[in-house]
Amino acid sequence: MLELQDFQAAKKRVDEVIEETKLIHSEAFSLESGNDVYIKPENLQKTGAFKLRGAYNKIVKLDDQAKQKGLIASSAGNHAQGVAYAAKKLGVQSTIVMPSHTPLIKIEATKSHGANVVLHGEVYDDAAKHAVFLQEEYGYTYVHPFDDEDVIEGQGTISLEILEELPDVDVILVPIGGGGLISGIACAAKNINPNIKIIGVEPEGAASAAAAIAEDQVVLLEEVNTIADGTAVRQIGASTFEYIKQYVDEVVTVSDYDLMDAFLMLVEKHKLVAEGSGILSLAGLKKIEERNKKVVSVISGGNIDVMTISSMINKGLIARGRIFTFSIQLPDKPGQLQLVSQILAKLSANVIGVDHNQFKNFARFSEVELRVTVETNGNAHIDAILQEFIDLGYKIERIN
Repeated sequence: MLELQDFQAAKKRVDEVIEETKLIHSEAFSLESGNDVYIKPENLQKTGAFKLRGAYNKIVKLDDQAKQKGLIASSAGNHAQGVAYAAKKLGVQSTIVMPSHTPLIKIEATKSHGANVVLHGEVYDDAAKHAVFLQEEYGYTYVHPFDDEDVIEGQGTISLEILEELPDVDVILVPIGGGGLISGIACAAKNINPNIKIIGVEPEGAASAAAAIAEDQVVLLEEVNTIADGTAVRQIGASTFEYIKQYVDEVVTVSDYDLMDAFLMLVEKHKLVAEGSGILSLAGLKKIEERNKKVVSVISGGNIDVMTISSMINKGLIARGRIFTFSIQLPDKPGQLQLVSQILAKLSANVIGVDHNQFKNFARFSEVELRVTVETNGNAHIDAILQEFIDLGYKIERIN
């Protein structure tokens, strides 16, 4: 296992390329979670994610022979950019294999750093297998995204920065994909203060660490399904699993709806944008039992395309009860739409969409369906709207 001096040496190396990502205190997430919450914004890193730390630390330690062979890596996006950036900085050729459905922003960013990009497979694991094939075919030097001690060492430098700023931190929440980030953070933090609690956060649709812990061995998930594409890993690393067993205190899972909720709050309250994988630790704040503790949530990355941002905002608004759609049955006669509008106006609900359906198969021929989408102030406001229509004798159904 790595020791504190290993992380300290790595910190000197990665300081050559990384941005300083100072902790941000969050009143909003503190109030919601009942803890004193700080954000470690690695989404503001040069390549938009923490991965640059591990990639650079790994590549700069390679001997000249290994570098001359050229590098190959597999990644869902962030490791790709880290390797590509570090390789270009050090004058080394790189080839990156990425899943076919990787967001375009990550593909283009990787190419912009001079890497040769190969698209292969549906998920990270498919890309990883193809990268190994290419390595054997052409003799490249492989840079693993997480199951490598030099990479783990680089990621652990985050802990040194957290503890320098906040020496009395009680809990650190860390996203888990393949396990490299949490392995480095947990090992470095525990070497400084064994009492710090390390909690990993996984998406429910790709909980390979939780599965491994339950079976006490690395488990290959049958499938992964999550909006957190950067952590859509079917199997955590063998080395990282050993670090997790030794240094991680707890692993919690969050749903895609939890992620959308946290995304919206981060954008609204902090004007920060992060990808689905990046906000796992913020979504995880609702899942932990700790209260009145100093908690750091690591935002691991912010590489997200505009279309996904739009979708996340819309779904986040729904998740937080800020947008509400309902259907209501009305008599098929003039003036009914105006009555509904007046009721909503009285309740301060802003109408943003209306669909009038005369052709639905109703119990009575003289009825029509009105589907309305309104902007609200939250779930309590929604409950008040529903109750008002029920009290007035309307048949109302919540759609979302």
